[in-house]
Amino acid sequence: MNTKLVESLVQVINSLSSEEKKLLEEKLKLQSDWEKTLERIEARRKKIHARRAGKPFKPSVTEIIHQMREERDEQLMQACCSQDEEQ
Repeated sequence: MNTKLVESLVQVINSLSSEEKKLLEEKLKLQSDWEKTLERIEARRKKIHARRAGKPFKPSVTEIIHQMREERDEQLMQACCSQDEEQ
């Protein structure tokens, strides 16, 4: 363990103003919330995997995302071309 680093951090934290300490606490809470969210996602993934008995989705999630991107690209191209025609 890097005790010198920890001691330096404690000194820095103790030297913060109350506003700075509050901001630090908020930032640390956001990290904690993110970790909890990731844990919930992982737990849900495991439940889905167990319920599907390990069978993959068909089509795969990757294929679905790729298809949706292609559809959105087409929509954007059509919107762009229709604006060019109006001008």
